[in-house]
Amino acid sequence: MLSDRRQRVLAALIEEYVARALPVGSRTLTERYHLGVSPATVRNELSVLEDGGYITQPHTSAGRIPTDHGYRAFVDNLLETDLMADDARYRPVVDELRQSASELDALLEQTSSALMRLTDCLSIVLAPSVLNLHIKQLSLISLIPTRALVVLVTEDGQVFNRQMEFGEEVSSEDLARVQHFLSDVFAGKTLHEIEDGLGQGMIEAFRDPLVRMVLDEVLSCLQESELSRAHRLGVSSLLTKPEFSQSQALLPVMQVLEDETVLLHILDDAAAESGPTVRIGRENEAAQLAGVSVVANRYGRGESAGVVAVIGPTRMDYSKVIRAVRIASAALEDV
Repeated sequence: MLSDRRQRVLAALIEEYVARALPVGSRTLTERYHLGVSPATVRNELSVLEDGGYITQPHTSAGRIPTDHGYRAFVDNLLETDLMADDARYRPVVDELRQSASELDALLEQTSSALMRLTDCLSIVLAPSVLNLHIKQLSLISLIPTRALVVLVTEDGQVFNRQMEFGEEVSSEDLARVQHFLSDVFAGKTLHEIEDGLGQGMIEAFRDPLVRMVLDEVLSCLQESELSRAHRLGVSSLLTKPEFSQSQALLPVMQVLEDETVLLHILDDAAAESGPTVRIGRENEAAQLAGVSVVANRYGRGESAGVVAVIGPTRMDYSKVIRAVRIASAALEDV
């Protein structure tokens, strides 16, 4: 546990390094920050912080920069205080987002855009997991005798649709029969429960080729939607950071984030807890993310909750990013 004075010195060093991306010396801290102690005391505290692994000196003649351990101590201290408490300045942002989008997809996209503007980092908003959403309605609409539209509505208001082709003509009466059966069996169930084949009558009905075909389309539609949950913006913002001025430095990060399966695992895992979760540098499970930090927060309730996240260099403004993630989560809380 750091003393209050050492926490202030560390916070000042991190603030300076975040702002300028240059090693910080004791003279800079003494001249620019009101630490209330002498330059000699500042130098001594920096030596103690370095010995403790909170900061490091990249070159013998240079100042110090924070380590992942130093950022962790700084962030833990931030998280002990409620950054959103009584902060009415951000209420209009939340209200504007909710009023400007009538559909969930539009709200997620606009929230991601607002998050990118607030943080100047890569922003990602994950829709609630389709696998855990309860189905409210299933409709089969005949387009032509050999083609139909499958429309699925979940209890939280999301709509999924998919066209399907038949090898031979299918009457409207047969479609209505299949729709009636599947609607009764699947209403109120999740994809997991559907795949488990709950209900004795369902097993017998699966022998009907048309029922099986429609079921396969429903499952494929939901599974594809699960892999396209992410609304992300701001890759260009990362390229403006000194850490990623060389595009090859960002390449490993982007390779991980472009793999939807890996991305969903990273963010779902990072936001498993209530409240903001911050993974700094090598705390990230994926080795390719050792140079970035992930700040994530759940929104919604239960197993179908979504995730709001920001990914940026470990030299990010954690106070601003944590606050922005909370704002975005608040805007999506009741969707």
